[in-house]
Amino acid sequence: MDVKDFYYDLPEELIAQDPLEKRDDSRLMVIHRDTGEIEHKHFHDIIEYLNPGDCLVINDTKVIPARLLGVKEGTGAAVEVLLLKEADAAGSVPSENKNVNTRVWECLVKPGKKLKPGARIHFGASDSNDVMGSDAILRAEVIDTVEEGNRIIRFEYEGIWEEVLDKLGEMPLPPYITHKLQDKNRYQTVYAKHEGSAAAPTAGLHFTEELLKRIEEKGVRIARLTLHVGLGTFRPVKVDKIEDHHMHSEFYELGSEAADIINETRRGGGRVISVGTTSTRTLETVGTQQGIQKNPDEEFKTLQPASGWTSIFIYPGYEFKIVDSLITNFHLPESTLIMLVSAFYNRESVMDAYETAVEERYRFFSFGDSMILL
Repeated sequence: MDVKDFYYDLPEELIAQDPLEKRDDSRLMVIHRDTGEIEHKHFHDIIEYLNPGDCLVINDTKVIPARLLGVKEGTGAAVEVLLLKEADAAGSVPSENKNVNTRVWECLVKPGKKLKPGARIHFGASDSNDVMGSDAILRAEVIDTVEEGNRIIRFEYEGIWEEVLDKLGEMPLPPYITHKLQDKNRYQTVYAKHEGSAAAPTAGLHFTEELLKRIEEKGVRIARLTLHVGLGTFRPVKVDKIEDHHMHSEFYELGSEAADIINETRRGGGRVISVGTTSTRTLETVGTQQGIQKNPDEEFKTLQPASGWTSIFIYPGYEFKIVDSLITNFHLPESTLIMLVSAFYNRESVMDAYETAVEERYRFFSFGDSMILL
C-alpha cells in the first residue's frame, strides 16, 4: 500500500496544544463498525458502550522526564539529550568508583555533529561558565553511534536514578506541541506505574479515577499491561510503500493477572477492549507469538504471560487475534498509528471518519479527543 493513502489535511489550529481542565470532558467519536454509524459524545459517556463481562486493557507505563539539557565538557556548547530506551537491561551498574552508579541508554542528541563517541557531557552544574562542570549532578559519555544517528550514552551519577531524572529532566512532549506544559502529571495517565516511556500512551489520558471506578462497578474488568513507548511512535514513514517501513522496537510485559482476566473475558464471550495502539500492539504481539486465533471453530487457546521486545507493524490486511474493540486518539497523517486503526476497521472508513472529525472541529493528537471503534 502507498503511504499517501493515509494522508489527510489537518488545519493547524486543530492540533491540541494543552490538555482540557477535566480529562474525561474530551470529545468521543463512537464508530459502529458493523453499521458504519458515527455518534458524537464526550469521553465520560464511554461507559454506555461497555458491557458487564467486557475487559479494558490499559498500558500502565509511566513517562520519565527524558529530556535533558546539558553542556559538552571542554567547550561549553549547549547539548540536548533525549532518552529513548535503556540499553542495559540490568539497570543501575556500579562503576569503578563504588559511590557512582551508571546507566546506559540509547538517546537522540542535538546537535549530533558535536557528540561523537568519546564526547563527554554534564548536567546540573551550578556554574554555567564552568565548562568541566566540577559540581555537575549527572555526567555522561557517548560510547557509540547506532541506527539513524542515535547515540549509546553511559550516564554516571550518585544516588537514585529516578530522583536525578526528576530533578534535571523535562517531559519529552511531542514536537507538534509548542506550549509549555503547566502540570507534568497531565502527560501521565492516572494509572501510570512502571517508569520507562519517552512518550505517553495518549488514549489513556482521558480516563479519570472516578470514571474507572464507575466502569469497574458496571462489571467491566481492567487488565493492566506495560509497554514502554519510544519516540519511534512519532517517526514518519519515509518509504513510499508501507510494507518497506522498518518499525521501531519497544519493551512490553504482560503479567499473569492480566492474562487471566483476558482469558476469562474471551472464554465468557466478553469483549477485549484495548485502550490505545500500545496496548493493541502488545496484545497482538503476544497473540501472534502464541498462535492464538479468533476462529470459533478452533479449540480455545489461552493467552500466556510474556515479556520482551516488539516491533510488530500492523497495517491493513492484518488479522487481529485478541482485540475486539479499540479506544484511540486521532493520529498524525501517514503515521503507523493511523495505519493500525485502518487495519482494525478499514482504510476508507477510517479516512472518512477523520474527515468528519476535521469538519466537526475535533481536537487532534496527544492532548486531543478520542474515538472508540466498536
